[in-house]
Amino acid sequence: MWQVSPFITSIFFILGVFTLYQVIYDGLKTLLHARNIKIDDDLLNSWLGVIYMLIFIFSMQATLVGTPISWQFMNFQLIALIFCAYFLNIHVRWYYLIPLMLIYMIFNGSIIYWESWCHGLTLMIFYLTLNYFRRHQKNDYPFMYYILVGTFFSSLLWMFMKIKLNLTWSTYLEEWSYFIIFDTLLYSYVGMILRDSQLKLHLLEFANHDALTKTQNYAAYSSQIKYLFNDCANNKLHLSMMMFDIDHFKSINDTYGHLAGDQILQHVVDVAQTVIDANDPKVKLYRTGGEEFNILFPGYDLAATESIVREIFLALNHLTVNINDQTIRMSISVGVSTISSQDTNPIDFYKRVDTNLYYSKKNGRMQITTA
Repeated sequence: MWQVSPFITSIFFILGVFTLYQVIYDGLKTLLHARNIKIDDDLLNSWLGVIYMLIFIFSMQATLVGTPISWQFMNFQLIALIFCAYFLNIHVRWYYLIPLMLIYMIFNGSIIYWESWCHGLTLMIFYLTLNYFRRHQKNDYPFMYYILVGTFFSSLLWMFMKIKLNLTWSTYLEEWSYFIIFDTLLYSYVGMILRDSQLKLHLLEFANHDALTKTQNYAAYSSQIKYLFNDCANNKLHLSMMMFDIDHFKSINDTYGHLAGDQILQHVVDVAQTVIDANDPKVKLYRTGGEEFNILFPGYDLAATESIVREIFLALNHLTVNINDQTIRMSISVGVSTISSQDTNPIDFYKRVDTNLYYSKKNGRMQITTA
């Protein structure tokens, strides 16, 4: 038989618990996004983190309630608290922590002991202190503050446990030193996982957003139009699209330079997005080509789009950009259409809108064609 120290198995257990959390969180977030369910990632992280850690703490402690070794999982519980307070950065008001503390003390059968009250209050202060340092972390040595806070509070918490259960000094020092090792490993391991997750988010953001204008790009448009097209076909919903591009944009680049053209594209996105945000955030803007933009109107028929389309049209056609003491005036041509029962796929829909845009450009530009 392999003779493995419980300390070694504890390390793998703790790291496994947090790896499992990250897998569940990433999977749930991916599922919600795939189903186009809009939920704030930070909110999802907070609720899932709290529920996951409460299940973790209570299920472990349930196996030890009423036994002489009820203290054996305390380091795991402290690590779970640190994970929520520091790494997930879940902000909980102090008055919400009081009922949680009382419920746990009743569950653990320790509400009649003064040491348990001191232990519970210290845990609350520990959580709030970690949360404060995480939210106001502006120093150059975050690990030093992190480990000092953990070392100080864990020494107090284990002291209350020693007094209450009459633990020996050797047990106290052993468990305290284990906690410091666990705490250090947690900082390194979870920090690595979260950095990797953050990198994936940045890569996803980069893949779906235009680097110049910061608006969503053709890849994001392609993904969304497929979802919306199928949703409309299956549920008999409306969907409309506006397509516009900047008139004589090549001439602007040739005359004033590509940097001037870049600034105009940025101004166009800022103005169009401002109009959209003021009307309906569900309407989405995409840069789908060099000077070409598409706007999707989920739930809109052709008539419903008119006011927003007209507002964007007027705002951009009155737009002037000052570059190097030169005033550049610009105009746009627009094509608008709504989904039809004859559209067999998103490309059919796109082609009809594109045809309307081409008609506007062919017949004088600076106009809107709807059909």
